[in-house]
Amino acid sequence: MSASTLEDRRGAELEAGLDALELGPVEATQPAWRRTLSSVLPPALALLGILALWQVVEVTRDPDNLPGPGEVWAAMTYEWGQGRTQEAILTSLERGVLGFLVSLVIATPIGLVLARVQVLRRAFRPLISGLQSLPSVAWVPAAILWFGLNDATLYFVILMGAIPSIVNGTISGLDQVPPLFQRVGHVLGARGLTLARLVLLPAALPGYLGGLKQGWAFSWRSLMAAELIATSGDLGLGLGQQLDQARTLGDLPGVLAGILAILAVGIAVELLVFAPLEKRVLRRRGLTVSR
Repeated sequence: MSASTLEDRRGAELEAGLDALELGPVEATQPAWRRTLSSVLPPALALLGILALWQVVEVTRDPDNLPGPGEVWAAMTYEWGQGRTQEAILTSLERGVLGFLVSLVIATPIGLVLARVQVLRRAFRPLISGLQSLPSVAWVPAAILWFGLNDATLYFVILMGAIPSIVNGTISGLDQVPPLFQRVGHVLGARGLTLARLVLLPAALPGYLGGLKQGWAFSWRSLMAAELIATSGDLGLGLGQQLDQARTLGDLPGVLAGILAILAVGIAVELLVFAPLEKRVLRRRGLTVSR
């Protein structure tokens, strides 16, 4: 074999290796039913295991202090049949989504400014981090005194829970953007809001999305805490109010059914909104393998 032929072969092998490195590992395409089964079966088995353990504990312990899955299921179906659960879910989701969107509009510019202006960042970042670690339920008594028992109290608590998380997520995402991106944006004439909108935020999207997920989690937790404490007939029925009503009546199966409803909504939002969005962002960044 001539030297030139050997060199050409090595060049081709090197090029193929670089292409494989860029594309990532190649996985065999699975049938749709197998992918669905592999994603559904593990959580289904875990749920069955939890229910079985729950039933065993209920049988071996005092059933008055821990109702079994059957009793909780009966309470859930009763509330659903009365239409109360649907009303509570819709009311709480409307509050949570609106409060989260307002928090997003407020927190994103704050995060951009703090990430870009170092003096302001050093001055306010510790305060933002402190507010993030402060339990949102601590704001409820003050909000009731300021705004009374109305929706303004609930939205204020949501904002105080979500805004610090989104601000910190925005700053962390922008810190991960290579300085070269900003310099290229400047060369192309991007300045100010144009640079942030077209260069910085798209480049920071994975980290920014993580901040949004955490912000939603804080929004939902803050809302549930506020609904549990700020109860009034004028506020309408939310999941927190429904849970508090079951507690007032001493209805332990109803209390557990309310907890499960809150948990189910949180899981549904994660699976239907944030997980597909995160997967799409990572795939477009070439960080996951498309199947």
